[in-house]
Amino acid sequence: METEQAPRWWAVVAVMIGIFLLVTAEQLPIGLLSQVASSMDVTPGVAGLMVTVPGVVAAFAAPLLPVAVGRMDRRVMLTLLMGIMVLGSVLSALASSFILLLAARVLVGISIGGYWAVAGSIAPRLVPADKVAKAMTIIFGGVAAASVLGVPLGTLLGNFSNWRVAFAALGGFSLITALALWCWLPPLPPREPVRLKVLAQQLGNRGVRVAVLVTGFVVVGHFAAYTFINPILQEISGVAERHIGSLLLLYGAAGILGNVAAGMFAARHPYRAVLAIPSLMLVVVAAFPFLGVQPTSGVLMLMLWGAVFGSVSVSIQTWILRTAPNTEAATALMAFVFNFSIGLGAMVGGRVVDATSLPITMWAAAGLFLLGALLVWRTPSRIVGMKYR
Repeated sequence: METEQAPRWWAVVAVMIGIFLLVTAEQLPIGLLSQVASSMDVTPGVAGLMVTVPGVVAAFAAPLLPVAVGRMDRRVMLTLLMGIMVLGSVLSALASSFILLLAARVLVGISIGGYWAVAGSIAPRLVPADKVAKAMTIIFGGVAAASVLGVPLGTLLGNFSNWRVAFAALGGFSLITALALWCWLPPLPPREPVRLKVLAQQLGNRGVRVAVLVTGFVVVGHFAAYTFINPILQEISGVAERHIGSLLLLYGAAGILGNVAAGMFAARHPYRAVLAIPSLMLVVVAAFPFLGVQPTSGVLMLMLWGAVFGSVSVSIQTWILRTAPNTEAATALMAFVFNFSIGLGAMVGGRVVDATSLPITMWAAAGLFLLGALLVWRTPSRIVGMKYR
């Protein structure tokens, strides 16, 4: 905290809404994959590039944009990035070819990376120290909320009309959010300009290194499998395509519960919270091809999956705030890893799905979760500090 002041909860809500829209924009093609693939005459594996492209672009925007803008007020930066999201969403809706659609998704990636790099580190600047855990839970609740509201409702809207309407609606909500950010955020000059040297220095801290690697294992594994949740539910669980949008609502609802529970638990036990994530993901995803072979069991497994992954952002960001020497630089680095892993996971999953099968893709993802769990287990719990920085 820079000064003692009343909590700025409306500012926290505005940042959360931005995260909500960013994650919705990044993951929306997952629910519309089959429709876009048919409309653009490409295979589902190729259509998965709609997730890969913004993920990779966001990965590099996350560390480079804070460096490029230097001492720009973070309030101005977040507002401008939401403006870029508006443009990317509108151009996505108007794209006449798959190449143009991917080009529009580049703009979405720029917005995602830059916004996430800053948003994850400003909670301690908006509320007192004893309210940081609550603020973090709200901000990263936007991730789970995007799953429970953004992606499923976008999917339903796309099913009732077409995928272009879903992208256009996203652009409209992004415009409203840009105005809210400008009105509700206080001036937020950077405490210290983020430089490439400072970014590299974060890796000298063992806590940051572990967080980076675990995030990579978990997120690559998750998106290698989850990008294809539509065909997974249809082919493995026997769920009709018309029910997918509704089931993703249940997935997201479970994610919100996971986020809230993790926010409270990670505030007291960040080590245990982070250890639990890859361990539980391993069990759920590896068992899905065996246990999720009926619609009912498939839905139950999907909800467990959502609850665990919903806890990722708030748990790992809590770890970062307690271990990183420079929280904004470390958050920018984490945003790079998270978004690059989304793109890499979707791309790898697409190649594995096209070359083998859905179950093999899920078991490959489970192998990555195992590596993440082993890494945390071999890390001393004492490296996680007890105070927010």
